[in-house]
Amino acid sequence: MEYNLKHYAYIGDCVWELFIRELVIKKAKNQNSMHTISTKYVCAQAQADFLDLIIDKLTKEELEIQKRGRNLKISINKKNNPKIHSLATSFEVLIGYFYLNNKQRLNEILDFIKENIEELK
Repeated sequence: MEYNLKHYAYIGDCVWELFIRELVIKKAKNQNSMHTISTKYVCAQAQADFLDLIIDKLTKEELEIQKRGRNLKISINKKNNPKIHSLATSFEVLIGYFYLNNKQRLNEILDFIKENIEELK
């Protein structure tokens, strides 16, 4: 099957949230805090920040996918910053791309992120 950028963003959103939820259930002190902690890492600002964290680790091909994902036309809530939302979408595109095409690379990137999430160490 041929995938497009919206497919990558859609699955990347799910993979990212599952990754964060797995970290949270291992680290949260109680169930009430799980949702609060999770939402800090699955929001657009956090995803844009994580993109900034990994950007130097990306190959030329991966950077091209990220740039195409950043320019993906999607609808956003008016309260959101369009630039931040575009960066978050490009992060989701990358995660989805890795998940569907290169699970080893996905694991490398997620392991790097895991090592750099202070609160969830």
